[in-house]
Amino acid sequence: MDKPVFGWRRNGDDLSLSDVHSSIRIKPNAGTFRRAMAFFGPGYLVAVGYMDPGNWATSLAGGSKFGYTLLTVALVSNIMAIVLQSLCARLAIASGRDLAQACRDAYPKPVAMLLWLLAEIAIIATDIAEVIGTAIGLNLIFGIPLELGVLITALDVFLILYLQRLGFRWVEALVITLLGVIAVCFAIQVALADPDWGQVILGFAPTTEIVTNPDMLYLALGILGATVMPHNLYLHSGIVQTREIGETIAEKREALKFATLDSTIALMFALLINASILILAAATFNKAGQTNVAELGEAHNLLAPLLGLAIAPTLFGVALLCCGINSTVTATLAGQIVMEGFLKMRLAPWLRRLITRAIAIIPAAGVTILYGDSGTGELLILTQVVLSLQLSFAVFPLVMFTADKGKMGELRSPLWLSAFAWLIAVVIAALNVKLLMDFIG
Repeated sequence: MDKPVFGWRRNGDDLSLSDVHSSIRIKPNAGTFRRAMAFFGPGYLVAVGYMDPGNWATSLAGGSKFGYTLLTVALVSNIMAIVLQSLCARLAIASGRDLAQACRDAYPKPVAMLLWLLAEIAIIATDIAEVIGTAIGLNLIFGIPLELGVLITALDVFLILYLQRLGFRWVEALVITLLGVIAVCFAIQVALADPDWGQVILGFAPTTEIVTNPDMLYLALGILGATVMPHNLYLHSGIVQTREIGETIAEKREALKFATLDSTIALMFALLINASILILAAATFNKAGQTNVAELGEAHNLLAPLLGLAIAPTLFGVALLCCGINSTVTATLAGQIVMEGFLKMRLAPWLRRLITRAIAIIPAAGVTILYGDSGTGELLILTQVVLSLQLSFAVFPLVMFTADKGKMGELRSPLWLSAFAWLIAVVIAALNVKLLMDFIG
């Protein structure tokens, strides 16, 4: 059934993630808690993007160089993420469109195609970072060569297909289980590191030193600029529609409340993980005078002598591997949403996902084979720059759509939320321009 046009240029006559759309049903007579739990899950798939291997490097660098000071930046980044992801849920529930479909239905075809190209580039950049992170994790734990590890990551395509045949809840269960493993790994490592908890608490308080110290500002910009990922905005607006939302305004309002609660709790969990990485780096590397640690392999190798236990680097490697697997799963889903949403391309699920993954594996494998470890490090940096370039092309349409009553009806963003979202969009754009200029310079 076509979605109504209202303020859109054209009808949306397709479903986001059609093979699992509205597949999780909500019993009409269920209590409030049961209905809320039906919306539990998508937020944790989104949270994966806020603790992906690309973010680990900035947290390690920030903690090793400046101790606990940049914890406040992680907190601010998380607040931005919570607001933007709540807008994704609002767009999906109010309009029945994911962000890719909304762009396609709101803009002239040339503009929509340009946005598709930029989104596709961002998906590829994200996927490359996750593929490399997973390969490094396999190398650290099992000694598997990076080249082979990159190819092994292709298997997650078939894992997703198998789990979705069982039901989308199984995909969410895998992600949440791996997140639990990551949390346990870092809880043990942080306990072994025995940080100064007084300094940890002070680290969450804002300080003018972040602005006045150029080196600290640069790392702060890196943490802020790389935290919100473009693919997460497309991903959340698609997977929230795996729930049977209902047609009435009252049902949509309730769905929005529960979906926002789900993503907010999940993103607070992501903050906990990111803060743990920074705290671990501060309590080990910074305390020992190792102030320039940013490489994942280097951090892995240094943990055993600093913490005095052989298990410490193993836990780090396990957490990295789980993080990489989770990130490749969610990036692949985001790639499907972008391709289907912008192009209405209908391919067999296995072929669609294989194409998405091959586009990332080919450059990652090529660089790994030709240049080895040093090449993958440089490629990771390049992916972050590409992502920072593309981010505003996803954020600004999202903020505009959700503030438009013609498109959203009664569920448009309240004025205070729109104003806050515009401020975040402008700040992110300015920070990413600064990061790009620094990279070029």
